[in-house]
Amino acid sequence: MEIRASPVHSPAPPAKSQDLVAGDPAHLAITAVVDGNRTGHAKGRNKLTLFPLIFLIFFEVAGGPYGAEPAVQAAGPLFALLGFLVFPFIWAVPESLVTAEMATAMPGNGGYVVWVDRAFGPLAGSLMGTLKYVCGAVTTAAFPALCSDYVERVAPAISDGGARVAAIVAFNVVLSFLNYTGLSVVGWTAVALGLASLSPFFVMFGAALPKIRPRRWAVTAGEKDWKLFLNTLFWNLNYWDSVSTMAGEVERPAKTFPVALLSAVCMASLGYLLPLMAGTGATDAPPEAWGNGYFAEAAGAHVNATGLSLARPVGAVLSSIGLYSAALSSAAYLLVGMADLGLLPSLFAARAAVFGTPWASIAVTGAIALGMSFSSFNTVVAVANLLYSLGTLLGFAAFVWLRVKLPGMARPYRVPAGTAGAAAMCGVPSAFLVLVVAFAGWKVYVTSAAFAVAGFVVYCVMAVCKARGCLKFGGAREGEFEGCRGCEGGEAGAP
Repeated sequence: MEIRASPVHSPAPPAKSQDLVAGDPAHLAITAVVDGNRTGHAKGRNKLTLFPLIFLIFFEVAGGPYGAEPAVQAAGPLFALLGFLVFPFIWAVPESLVTAEMATAMPGNGGYVVWVDRAFGPLAGSLMGTLKYVCGAVTTAAFPALCSDYVERVAPAISDGGARVAAIVAFNVVLSFLNYTGLSVVGWTAVALGLASLSPFFVMFGAALPKIRPRRWAVTAGEKDWKLFLNTLFWNLNYWDSVSTMAGEVERPAKTFPVALLSAVCMASLGYLLPLMAGTGATDAPPEAWGNGYFAEAAGAHVNATGLSLARPVGAVLSSIGLYSAALSSAAYLLVGMADLGLLPSLFAARAAVFGTPWASIAVTGAIALGMSFSSFNTVVAVANLLYSLGTLLGFAAFVWLRVKLPGMARPYRVPAGTAGAAAMCGVPSAFLVLVVAFAGWKVYVTSAAFAVAGFVVYCVMAVCKARGCLKFGGAREGEFEGCRGCEGGEAGAP
């Protein structure tokens, strides 16, 4: 049944607990219709299944070791290898577990915005959405530049000038249209891109085996740049919660999410370690040589694997396509979730008639990414990391608080720990997040503070627009996203 949205709230009656099935987004309410376009969740043919979801998470987080080279440059092979070996266990696993529990308990689009909104109210949810959205858009904008860094190694003509601008614009426009065709298309494209972009690394690892000398792994940089090291490590292994913004588009999320996240953690970790072991163990290149794009030179000049010097830039281009597509999807569906909650106008949740995709959210995110694609890569990484850290700390707080506030909320997947254990599990990654914040420079602080203020302004402006009725808003609130009503009293099922 289609429901027309009022300027402030959806007139849909409150859902009853027996009418909603936790973990099944097919039973979630459709919150609004804008100009005849249904908003809410994807059509069945565009649902994400397990295999495409694994590769989308992989590209949300990693996409292969492209961009990991500055970790070697900043601290040397020893610390780079240790970082990519240890960090997944102290960071990726806890964040993945939190994401699995929350995304299956509240399987609506918007992900962490829904969790924070439910835990701390709409202002916190809106600020969370703004910080994470800016972070996602900034991250998306980094990939065209990273792609160009690799391509110029074999095609110097696009290193600057009009050719570089044209390449970046084409990259953004074409991939924004790919997202417009639907998450199912994006997901299966990610599968093909993932296999193709990783294949050169497997070949390189095999070719490097006879040349590897373990003593080379013990080398450290003379002057260590810990800020660059931590930013690179963090940027290459975070965003595990980003896939939660598309929870409403996933088929059987209660079963699919935990398996997909575990598989992606293993895939991403090996995707970094094996190539780094090959590249640093088979060459005598000093740490300072390991700038962005150095993997291509290492493969051709040092490992001497036939054709790899060309295959690596091609793989990097394919990886950048997957990274951009996944990041754009996550950011766009974050806007959809905020519109479903009534934090943004319903236009952002409006679906295209042909593909059933949120055309306005995709178009806005693509345009922002294009505008920021010409920024410095290292600056983009630093700003994105700080914004992500602040947002993720809020997400961890919401996870623990909802354990206390709603102990009876149905959780199809539950982290195997009590409330105290769950809080302790979040402690180590939270300490690392604080460390990332502490290492940020003053320019990054100022930029991030400006975005935080902008988030508060957005919330105030949206509140005024609701009160005056000058824009249409949806209004899914009070439990419509977690698949239960009356959770406070424990009626929704065992925790």
